[in-house]
Amino acid sequence: MEQWTTSMWRRMLSARQEQGEALATLLRQCNENALIVGRQRVVAPNAFVIELLPKAHRLIAASPVPATPALAGQVRRHAAEQVYTFARPVAIDLRPTPDDTAVRFRVHSRIAPAKGRES
Repeated sequence: MEQWTTSMWRRMLSARQEQGEALATLLRQCNENALIVGRQRVVAPNAFVIELLPKAHRLIAASPVPATPALAGQVRRHAAEQVYTFARPVAIDLRPTPDDTAVRFRVHSRIAPAKGRES
């Protein structure tokens, strides 16, 4: 598992970038965008989009081992440690950046409503 994780991060991030930066950004999104909805209930974002440079996206998409389940597991673990809840299961979508940008990756997050509450 450790070899796979290391390999995944090498593909996902440039050599100059710290391996945990993308994951740290996901966890920071949880912390910064969590909502207090009641006594002892904090809801964290559960829908994430990670925009990657097209080359990095192609490498990860071509990998036989999907990266998103491992990332979602880390988000769920962090949420459990912080006593956050989710409105729905955690979903992470990897997409290529829509334009040619110098940014290695961008993370967008939101709280996707529970089923039956969508309009």
